[in-house]
Amino acid sequence: MFLILTFFIFICIFMVILRLSLWRNKYSQLMPGKKPRFFDVLGDTKDFLIYDTSNKYFWQMNFVDVMRRRTVEFGKQQLFCLWLTFLPIVCIVRYRAVKELMEKKIIEKNFFYKWMELTVGSGLITSEVSKWKPRRKLLTPCFHSNILRGYFPIFNEYSQKFVDFLQAETKKEFTYIETPVTLLTLDIICETMFGVRTEESGSDSSQLVKSIRWINEMHVLRLFKPYIWPDFLFKLSKDGKETIQHAQKIHDFTRNIIQQKKSRYLKDQKHHDSEKHKALLDLLLEKHMETGELSEEDIREEVDTFASAGHETVSISIVWALYLIGLHSEVQMKIHEELDTVFGEDTRPVTEKDLNDLQYLDCVLKETSRIYPAAPWFGRKTPEDTPTNICGHILPKGTICILMTYILHRDEEVFPDPEKFDPGRFFPENYKKIPVYAYIPFSAGPRNCIGRRYAMMEMKVIISSILRNFSIESLDARDKVKPFFYVTLHPSLPIRIRFRTRKFQKQN
Repeated sequence: MFLILTFFIFICIFMVILRLSLWRNKYSQLMPGKKPRFFDVLGDTKDFLIYDTSNKYFWQMNFVDVMRRRTVEFGKQQLFCLWLTFLPIVCIVRYRAVKELMEKKIIEKNFFYKWMELTVGSGLITSEVSKWKPRRKLLTPCFHSNILRGYFPIFNEYSQKFVDFLQAETKKEFTYIETPVTLLTLDIICETMFGVRTEESGSDSSQLVKSIRWINEMHVLRLFKPYIWPDFLFKLSKDGKETIQHAQKIHDFTRNIIQQKKSRYLKDQKHHDSEKHKALLDLLLEKHMETGELSEEDIREEVDTFASAGHETVSISIVWALYLIGLHSEVQMKIHEELDTVFGEDTRPVTEKDLNDLQYLDCVLKETSRIYPAAPWFGRKTPEDTPTNICGHILPKGTICILMTYILHRDEEVFPDPEKFDPGRFFPENYKKIPVYAYIPFSAGPRNCIGRRYAMMEMKVIISSILRNFSIESLDARDKVKPFFYVTLHPSLPIRIRFRTRKFQKQN
């Protein structure tokens, strides 16, 4: 009886693998990419499998190496397919494929974002289209130009505090910059978006930063561990249990902010009458308290989303920008000249007009986001009801697409000598030659980053404030500091920067 049962189970497994292999064999002929052997259960997964998460450098370098080799081999076809077991992952690496994907209005997110719901819930980034559309419409007014202008005093206040912090750092040989910048951007987003000062909230900002970092790493590590793809197995694993603990710390932080703001809202309704100066959390609470349109859990999901993604992407962009500026003295000199022209010896706060006048700094930030995009990839899923044709390649129903921003921004057809840091690529006469969708640091299409203008304003205020006061030098060459692919693009080593006080130089 046991032998019969064993044989029956074996036959069932064999038939499942046979059917999946036949299906994979059919579709692998339709898409560029390595063709897995017929009964190769792992497919491309064996090139990415992670057995030792402590060796981050090894698997990250392996991942980048595989992606670059596949791009060299298949890039002319705009995309290629990776087979993680029997699951096709289509990597979009050229702008023509991005353009077709966006023009077909493919905006549904893939299962990778479902994993993120375990930690941040179903907010603006992770939600399905049916939930995303009304939520995006609700939140868009929070990023209107008039609202953003009202944030300049906050941007300037915290930038000046950071300058004061860096003055003390000038006595040191170097400063590890990533954590201080992350705490700075967290403080700013809490006050601008939520109307709460972290120093008064009683919450542990440093713990929140650690928890967000852990979760961002784990989301990507999990992708290369098929044995913990199912949620119930992930929750039972050591990684899953630790992820849930970190998620709870994020929830505790944001719930504390929500409760503080809710108490103030109830005490002072008149404060919330002005639609023009309403912060994001004010708007969410209004929809909860007055119309019942949102639940407390809905509010928590959006606050989690903005607290996590909103400060993380800005902070890492600032870190990469300072790092590159600190490596290129000629670029830094031009920024200093522009700052001295705009501000002179005046120590006044930065204004909106100043940001418009800082054209070269704008090009520097754009080039930074080309080389080191804060979001090195983002995902979409093709429709479930019909195959999708992208650049002549037939993608199966419900195919997971990964738009590889990091690879896309290194297309030599668009950006010659792509590893060279050259802000001149974004001078007006050159920028207009860049094809649509060849440069997408804030994602693309209807589900692009809702806070992209907010982010650019914040970055320019912070970096201009720093460079008005300091000369900087990065101490580690680019061949030592590698990009690590998590939800955001982080340096493989802590960034070391030397800060030295500078004085105004009168321009001739």
